[in-house]
Amino acid sequence: MRYASIDIGTNTLRLLIAELDNDGLRPVIYKRKITRLGGGYDEVSGISREAAERTFAALKEFRRHIDDAGVSTVLAFATSVVRRAKNSAWFTGEVRKKTGIEVTVIHGNEEARLSLQGVLSVIDERQGKKLVIDVGGGSTEFIATIGPDMVGGWSMELGVVHLTEKYLNSDPPSASELKEMESEIKGVLDELMSRMRADGIDPLDFSGKRRATFVGTAGTITTLAAIDQDLDVYDRAKINNYTLSRERIAELYEGLCPMTLVERQTVLSLEKGREDLIVPGSAITLLAMDAFGFDRAKVSDAGLLEGIILDKVKPGAALKY
Repeated sequence: MRYASIDIGTNTLRLLIAELDNDGLRPVIYKRKITRLGGGYDEVSGISREAAERTFAALKEFRRHIDDAGVSTVLAFATSVVRRAKNSAWFTGEVRKKTGIEVTVIHGNEEARLSLQGVLSVIDERQGKKLVIDVGGGSTEFIATIGPDMVGGWSMELGVVHLTEKYLNSDPPSASELKEMESEIKGVLDELMSRMRADGIDPLDFSGKRRATFVGTAGTITTLAAIDQDLDVYDRAKINNYTLSRERIAELYEGLCPMTLVERQTVLSLEKGREDLIVPGSAITLLAMDAFGFDRAKVSDAGLLEGIILDKVKPGAALKY
């Protein structure tokens, strides 16, 4: 049987079509499009019509892939910007009308839980304590795990689209813009630690000082891993379990910040449409590592998209490339 999962994110729209057999889940088709659904978002009107139309067009294309592949079950989940938007019901209704796809809007903790299932399906260090970070367009999820078990998940209003539109108005961004952006990130990380303590979890237990493992998933850290390997063609097998040092992430961040958008477009392995977002995404990753005392990060290409299917059909199964 073939299953399709769709992740409707604040920045990126992704499709996975996979087959399930006795050995695990085998991806057949993987597609992604940067539609920036959260672009131009505001609290009064919600998702902008222009951003919605870009996403509808991409979903129609995904629908064609799903139909051609003979998929039996379609699971479509929407995250941060859709769950926040006042017009979320309009958006999901339009998706249903235009594509026949039923969209489920999930809360941050559910997003964290499903993302963890995807990460654990590919990561080679399943034992021990981990802090998993999923940097998204509208929010960032932090997940504390012991072995395969999630002991806490926190969805923070810290997304790369929001940070870009709020702070990075110059090209390249000015020193003051970067400083203000980093200040907000640090404030949210302080809030995260307070929330962890309020939930009875000591942040120190999931830090580098206690030999926990830092795992990053989603577009920012996978892009950094691809750039670090000088990949001409993005290869998920070379991204999963790749290790980036804190020093190397800092070098990449410091190298990308002074570039213009056009200059960043020429960087090998930097996905078109991510040339502005890579800056706040790198800052979130770097400052989170500093806050928790990590000197290296393990990378997972798998996350929410894979977790959606695994949770439905075979929790705990491995992903086979």
